[in-house]
Parts: sequence; C-alpha cells; structure tokens
Amino acid sequence: MFLVEGRKMALECLKSNFVLDRVFVSEKYEGELPFSRELIVSVSEDVLRYLSDEKTPQGIVCRVKIPKYSLSAPTGKCLLLDGVADPGNLGTIVRTANAAGYSEIYLTEQCADPYSPKSVRASMSGVFFTKLYRAKQAEILSVLSSTPIIVADMGGTNVFSFTPPAQFALAIGNEANGISEAVFSKASHTVKIPMTATQESLNAAISAGIIMYVLQKDEFQN
Repeated sequence: MFLVEGRKMALECLKSNFVLDRVFVSEKYEGELPFSRELIVSVSEDVLRYLSDEKTPQGIVCRVKIPKYSLSAPTGKCLLLDGVADPGNLGTIVRTANAAGYSEIYLTEQCADPYSPKSVRASMSGVFFTKLYRAKQAEILSVLSSTPIIVADMGGTNVFSFTPPAQFALAIGNEANGISEAVFSKASHTVKIPMTATQESLNAAISAGIIMYVLQKDEFQN
C-alpha cells in the first residue's frame, strides 16, 4: 500500500486503474467525495494530521494498493532509471515521463521508492498513469537486451541534432555518480545537452525532461 494525499491527487487516482483501499477524510473536510461509501473512513483532525506527510494537510488521505507488474520488455519508448536516489527527482521524472509519452519506466533497486510520499507528491498523478517496473539491474538489462539504450554523456552527440531509433530506452543515472558502468557498457548511443562553459551539469530531473522531449519532438510537431 501507499498513501495519496489531497483532493486533486485522490480524484486523479480514481480515474486510473489503481485500486483504492481506504479513503480517510477529516471530519471538517468539505470537498466532494465521489468514492464508494464503504471506502470512506471519517477521522478527527488529529488523526488526519498523523496520517499526513504534508505540513498543511488537505483533509483527505487515500490508501492505495501498489500495482504488481511482471517484468517484461517495453512496448514503446521507455525510461531506465539507474539509481535515481532523490525521491523528489524520481517523482518529477515520472511526472515528465507521463507528459512526454514514456509510459513504461524501469527502476533499479538503487532507486528511491517511487511510492514514498515525497515521490508520489512530486509525480503529480504521473505515478497513476505509468507502468513502474522495479527489479535488479541485471534483470532489467536482460529484458532490455533487444532495446537500444541511450545514455547522457558529455562525450556524446548533441541531443538536438541526434536522430533516435524508433524504439529506445533512455537511461537516467544517479545524481552524484551518473550512469553505472554496467548500464553504460550496454549503451547503443550517447547524447549530451550542450551547456555554457560556466556550467558543469544539470539536475537529473531537468536533464531527463529536456532529453525526453527532444527525443520525442517528432510526436509533438502538430
């Protein structure tokens, strides 16, 4: 199970295929409640604050079942998160992936928990509409064995002039250490984001967002 907080996120969850287990609602909550009556549990303000991870709770917290997916090869363009450790970065990447059309995301065991409160909050409902595979790095590389892997590296091709294959896995590495040697050794292509000489690097989530959209630019021409 994981927790989903706030009216907007609760309603987005309801639109998805995720299974709501309980909806905890403050006695003072005045928003709409389009949930099955048997799911709703009325609680005091103190209990709601205890359940909430937010500084200012919005009066509604849902308990949701974590979906279980069998590890399988991607059906389209996908992401490989190779040790993204910050839950805020991870959630932001999931949010952008959903927006940019990357519906399958593979996470190595070294990644932060995508269902932690901070990651779920940063995903802004992206977590409900992407398929997250969590597995050992070797297992992920095995199912991606027929999929070209693109990694970001300062020695790579300028991503703005790069023509990607029809299907690929974009690999995003750890914030401090980048792409692991195991993933880098499997890379089919390397790309870089050009930067001024005074800037050495970009935040992992920002880099991922730029590259995701550049590699999908043909899908957004119209």
